[in-house]
Amino acid sequence: MHVDEESVRPVLNRLRRAQGQLAAVITMVEDGRDCKDVVTQLAAVSRALDRAGFKIVASGMRQCLTDDSDAPAMTQEELEKLFLTLA
Repeated sequence: MHVDEESVRPVLNRLRRAQGQLAAVITMVEDGRDCKDVVTQLAAVSRALDRAGFKIVASGMRQCLTDDSDAPAMTQEELEKLFLTLA
């Protein structure tokens, strides 16, 4: 499955944001910051990663439904399994 560039750009932005947030969490842990602050930021990282994953799956689903190429389309079961790995 190939995701078009229009869909890739926002995913990469989300992943880069999550990468920065994760680096901040690591620094917070190293600095001995309050557990509540660390967990709050870690939850933000998790949400950012989930959103990136959902965007990838949604783009793939849309593309699989409209793709006219010779590449084998994903079955409904494969799409469901892919989606549920993020749930």
